[in-house]
Amino acid sequence: MMLTSAISEIQLREVASLAEAMQGARHAMPPQLILLDVQLPGINGLDGMTLLQRQWPTCPVVVLSADASTDTQRMALQRGAVQVLSKAAPAGAILEAILSVLRAPAVMATPARVNGDHAPRLTARQCEVLDLVCQGLSNKLIGRQLHLSENTVRGHVQALLATLQVSSRAEAAFVARSRGLVG
Repeated sequence: MMLTSAISEIQLREVASLAEAMQGARHAMPPQLILLDVQLPGINGLDGMTLLQRQWPTCPVVVLSADASTDTQRMALQRGAVQVLSKAAPAGAILEAILSVLRAPAVMATPARVNGDHAPRLTARQCEVLDLVCQGLSNKLIGRQLHLSENTVRGHVQALLATLQVSSRAEAAFVARSRGLVG
């Protein structure tokens, strides 16, 4: 209800399982965004991400879960989620994160070669955040510059760390520069 009231131009389709989503795929238009819960009957959300990405390869997947553990976040991001949100987050923060994904066109939707390495899949917003991380800005300052909440920026930074397979902002900046992801 929150999404339909906040985003009038969006058409929502709710399904109870991945099997139901895949059955309806033949008859429905491709989605603009997949909002995926981890706990689903049958195949869970993390295990089913490959199926979803095979069916809709250009559609961003946002994982919304009650399990906010770093393991769940890491696994979701490694399997292709563009963002991982906690169900415990305020409704405004969840909505803001979803809107930022919907507004950001996908960058590097398919792996490309950069300096001989496969470039990670980053959204346009993640590229903006990565550039500002490389400039040494804090989450608070990045949020001010991009008109995002600090919590949303934190989510983007966590996604970047997992995607780049690093454990710190400094490592992320080094890897981004060495792979030519930032100028």
